[in-house]
Amino acid sequence: MDIINNLLSIKIKNRIKLIQKAIQNPIAYQEKILKKNIKSAGNTVFGEEHRFKKITNYRDYQNLIPISDYEAFKKYIFHAQKNTKNILWPGRVNWFAKSSGTTQEKSKFIPITQESLKMCHFKAGKDMLSIYLNNYPNSKILNGKSLMIGGSTSINKIKSFYSGDLSAIIISNLPAWVQIKRAPSIKTALLNDWSKKIKQIIEETYQQNITSISGVPSWTIIILNELIKKHGIHCLTECWPNLELYMHGGISFNNYQNTFNNYFKRKKINYLELYNASEGFFGIQNEPNKSDLLLLINHGVFYEFIPIESGLEQAKKIISLKDVQLNVVYAMVISTNGGLWRYKIGDTIRFTSTTPYKIKIHGRLKSFINAFGEELHVDNANQAIHYACKKTNAIAHEYIAAPFFYSDKSGCHEWVIEFTLPPNDIIKFNHILDKKLKELNSDYEAKRFKSILLKQPKIHIARKNFFYNVLKTQNKIGGQNKIKRLYNDRKFIEEVIEKL
Repeated sequence: MDIINNLLSIKIKNRIKLIQKAIQNPIAYQEKILKKNIKSAGNTVFGEEHRFKKITNYRDYQNLIPISDYEAFKKYIFHAQKNTKNILWPGRVNWFAKSSGTTQEKSKFIPITQESLKMCHFKAGKDMLSIYLNNYPNSKILNGKSLMIGGSTSINKIKSFYSGDLSAIIISNLPAWVQIKRAPSIKTALLNDWSKKIKQIIEETYQQNITSISGVPSWTIIILNELIKKHGIHCLTECWPNLELYMHGGISFNNYQNTFNNYFKRKKINYLELYNASEGFFGIQNEPNKSDLLLLINHGVFYEFIPIESGLEQAKKIISLKDVQLNVVYAMVISTNGGLWRYKIGDTIRFTSTTPYKIKIHGRLKSFINAFGEELHVDNANQAIHYACKKTNAIAHEYIAAPFFYSDKSGCHEWVIEFTLPPNDIIKFNHILDKKLKELNSDYEAKRFKSILLKQPKIHIARKNFFYNVLKTQNKIGGQNKIKRLYNDRKFIEEVIEKL
């Protein structure tokens, strides 16, 4: 086994040279990907309708293909699911990632082609591992197994195609050498019953040599808490002494890091953030002490960016990678070897560096509060919650917020927060949260001036496992489901408050 691990380690570390080459030539790689994707799809239904064969440069591409979202692609995806060839991408598409999104969005079926699986998701996975091994040359991560905590749906055969969470699709298609290195068993990983899955994961992995864990923080915590409770341990290294890495993504880690640190009282472990979605694998944290993400520009995805000004998309100002500026909030638009063309994925990002291109996830296009012109986005909210927790020795597990309207047309932000460790003084917490939001967001600060338009926030404390039960009642239990945190209306928060 040591010989195999050494060979794998050498092979993976050699990928660093290829990663560096892409970093040094980002625009050339992006132009190459766009041309290759367009040429590949020239004879598809979408390609013929949008005259792909007439495209010779990026300007042609902008003029001939509209910026679209899932609603615009549904008709093409519907035909692709009927076993029809050459709709969005050459050949038949057999796999569709079922993406439930946030609590109020319906399921989406994102096409997963063999090219996107191999040249985006799997390629990025190998790059992720090589980056980690390059940063930690003494790592023993390959000596054990990786506990992969994915979604809750099994692979479903629907007429001529298969659907499931992205994690289920990836697990079902992993090469043999990776299957040997992962846990739990495929049977357990693809269980629909989340409660049963938790028990099975704990039973199967408790005595295994787990060296890494990957999964969305909120769902990973549920499994780890159950494991600690069942076996009466105080530190995860009591059952997994060689555990060294936790890979996470999907939601901000700030509000979860203290909880994870408490799991490892006797040993410091490493954290690695990823930006992996059903539509593609977009970013990897490549520096241990920096939380921004290296944008993956050689993985079959061509990127465009729409500036967000005063909370609105400026679609006419859309640009390619070469023209982006630092610290501007952009809506990300992608064209992929999965057959998505100028597709808005709903995420907003900002660039922290252009040499290399590195990003931070800012939030979701539909997750914000702007009822009073305050333009509060998830990035601000996450930072303020994290800061208030730090100052009051609290640990927040989950939260939502929405506007509250007073009869005099003024209002405030109403929060529902579930704490793992609540603050001793919620009034102090509220004051610090409000003050930090003012520091982070000048529009919020202006609207809070003398409490004329926006008044002090209102905070409700939710009981333990409250948001887990909210998702459960909505049949959204599983590793890839998450709570949408900010709302611009009161519909959802009123439903939540009734259950407090």
